[in-house]
Amino acid sequence: MTTTAPPLAPPSAEEIARAKEIVGRVSTAFSSRVVGQERLRTALLIALLSEGHVLLESVPGLAKTLAAATLSQTVEAKFSRIQCTPDLLPSDIIGTQVYDQRNHEFETQLGPVHANFVLLDEINRSSAKTQSAMLEAMQERQTSIAGHIHPLPRPFMVLATQNPIEEEGTYVLPHAQMDRFLLKEIVNYPSDAEELVVLERIEAGTLGPDHEVTRPVADPDDVIWLQELTKRVYVDPAIKRYIVALVQATRNASQLLGPETGSYVEIGASPRASIAFLQASRAAALLLGRSYVTPEDVRELRHSILRHRLHLSFEALAEKVQPEMLVDALVRAVPSP
Repeated sequence: MTTTAPPLAPPSAEEIARAKEIVGRVSTAFSSRVVGQERLRTALLIALLSEGHVLLESVPGLAKTLAAATLSQTVEAKFSRIQCTPDLLPSDIIGTQVYDQRNHEFETQLGPVHANFVLLDEINRSSAKTQSAMLEAMQERQTSIAGHIHPLPRPFMVLATQNPIEEEGTYVLPHAQMDRFLLKEIVNYPSDAEELVVLERIEAGTLGPDHEVTRPVADPDDVIWLQELTKRVYVDPAIKRYIVALVQATRNASQLLGPETGSYVEIGASPRASIAFLQASRAAALLLGRSYVTPEDVRELRHSILRHRLHLSFEALAEKVQPEMLVDALVRAVPSP
C-alpha cells in the first residue's frame, strides 16, 4: 500500500504580505532600468518563482540582456552571459579540467553555467552538441566534469534568446530542449512613449552601460523562500483537471477544431506542459497576492507555455499559421471550471 504525503498548508496572510513586499521591491528596481516590457518582467518573475527557465525570442536591441542582468542585480546573485557561436564547445559552458604544472595534478575549472542567472545569447547559433550540454544543467541542476558531479547554485535560472529573422548559420533547437523551457516569451517593440523614455534616460545618464542598480533589494535567500512558498499555493482538483484537459486538447486538435484546422497541429504538448501550467499558475497567483489558483491564471499562461510545445505541420508553416491562434482556438474548445 502506498501512502501520500499530506498536502502543504496554503500560504498565510502574513506570508502573502511578505511575498508581495519582496516582489514589489524587485519589480520597482527592475522597472528603474528596463522601460516597459511588463510581460517580460512578469514572465521572468514567474519563471524565477517556479524554478523554471525562459526562452526569449525577438529581434536584437529589445533589452533582453539588460533584463537578465538587472534581475540578477536586484537579488544580489551571480550573473553569467554566454555568447553562443558555432565554435562554442560544451566545455566552454560547463567547465573542464586543467593540468596544474606546479602541483602536477588536474584541477577543475567550473564554467560560466555555474551562476544563479545564465543568459545564453542566441542559443540557436551554437551546435547541437553544445546545446545538449545545457540539458543536464537545466533539468538536473548539476554538471558532470571528469566523472564528478557539481551541483548548481540556488536559485538557478537559464534565459536563452534567439533571433527569429536571421536563420543562416543557426541550428534549430530540438523539441526535447524546447520542452525544457518553462515559458517562451515573445518580446515586442516598445511603444512610442516608452521609446521616448529610453532616450530621456540615456540623455540624463540614468540608463546605459555605466549605470547599474544602486543596491540589491533582495538576496538569494529571499528568492528561495519565495520558491518554497510558491509550492504551497493551493490548486483545486477542478483546476488540475482543467490543466490536463487543456494539454490533452493539443493532442486531439482534429476532434476539437475539425479536420482542416486541427491538421495544423501535428504533435501536441507533452506532460511537461501540464507540469508547467501547475507550477507557473501558482507563481502567477502569488504575484497577484493570492494563495490559490484560478482558471484565469491558467488561461493567461496559455501562449507562454504552449506556443513552443506544439509541433506544427508543414501546411501550417507554409501558410504561416501562428501557434497562438491554434492555442486560443483549443482553449475556447475546453470548458472552464
